[in-house]
Amino acid sequence: MKRLAVFTLFFLYFGFCLSSSQSTEAISLKFSGYVKTDVFFDSRQIDQLREGHFSIIPKNELLDPNGDDINAKPNFNILSIQTRLAGTITGPDVLGAKSMAYFETEFFGSTDATINTLRLRHAFLKFSWENFELLAGQYWHPLFVVDCYPGTIGFNTGAPFQPFIRSPQLRLTAKFDSLKLIFTALSQRDFQSPGPDGLSTIYIRNSAIPNLNAQFQIKLFANSLLGAGVDYKRLAPRIKTAKGFTTDEKVDGLSFIGFIKFAFEEFQFKAEGVLGENLAEMVMLGGYAVIDNTKDKWEYTPNKNLSLWTDISYGKDVEFGLFGGYSKNLGTKENYRVFYGRGEDVYDLLRISPRIQFTFGKVKIAGELEFMRANFGKVNNNDKGKVTDTKGVNNIRTQLAFMYIF
Repeated sequence: MKRLAVFTLFFLYFGFCLSSSQSTEAISLKFSGYVKTDVFFDSRQIDQLREGHFSIIPKNELLDPNGDDINAKPNFNILSIQTRLAGTITGPDVLGAKSMAYFETEFFGSTDATINTLRLRHAFLKFSWENFELLAGQYWHPLFVVDCYPGTIGFNTGAPFQPFIRSPQLRLTAKFDSLKLIFTALSQRDFQSPGPDGLSTIYIRNSAIPNLNAQFQIKLFANSLLGAGVDYKRLAPRIKTAKGFTTDEKVDGLSFIGFIKFAFEEFQFKAEGVLGENLAEMVMLGGYAVIDNTKDKWEYTPNKNLSLWTDISYGKDVEFGLFGGYSKNLGTKENYRVFYGRGEDVYDLLRISPRIQFTFGKVKIAGELEFMRANFGKVNNNDKGKVTDTKGVNNIRTQLAFMYIF
């Protein structure tokens, strides 16, 4: 509480100083954000983050000695941890470019152990010229397309079908009429890859190569767009062998994305497809595996997944929406022994989520029903991770959200 009070007083004082300044530098700070409370109920146990607030997939059956499924137990919670504060700072031109900075924080915490405490979401500065834009700082990964993402009520925003990750980065955008070319170099922070030492940023740091992304976006008309991109990531899971010798084995991941959005007044249609390797840190299925860990020298093989989603919405003061997502585990390139990632035993996933949202000025009240089916099976790591003998489990989540925007 003491740290929160100091943090709040600092920004209030800083904002007062900036707004009252008579300097010709014309620096300004504007606060924004919202207060939000979510009420949700799940029909079974789920893999999740922050006491269920961020749902991922239903848990597989866990049978007791009588053959009853332990995970077929319902769960509910009420949380306000998504409450958010953001600040937009604008200042004088720099090198002929308009300059600004942005920060955003919320009470989500960085881990389940730090829930209800502040965490950094975004923190970046941006320089905008007529045809170019440079962003430096922490922001959405390019695979999370800010102009084309699901409008779900649930905080997962379509994950694990939609990449969900924020990353420290350098991003250069070139703008030519209706065309944007975006080039990004990224590292990891809160969203981390799995590996021999658990979740960590050390694997991408030791690769000595940033995550690289290239993307194009074409504005079709009004707020409609079409785009595609490619993403490359290299990890170095170990820098020394079990016998203490130096090693430089690495695993590469190559991913592709395509998306489209049509917007006509109160109607919107969005769709996206991702064919990706080793995307576990993006809260998606996947990861990578060790081909043979009996040798001192390890070789790796990435897991590949296909994810598709579409989102349709209509209305303004009363908005109706429907999200649908599908994800398929495509296995690995080679046979393997040890797997690092999420959903090794998942054959495929399906989610359907209808929603309704009422807007009363600054207040939004929304409800969503989320049906999700996960088909689990036996993993044959001697057949490139193929999943067979599948059996499905279902979860139904009902959620209410209350939000005041400022």
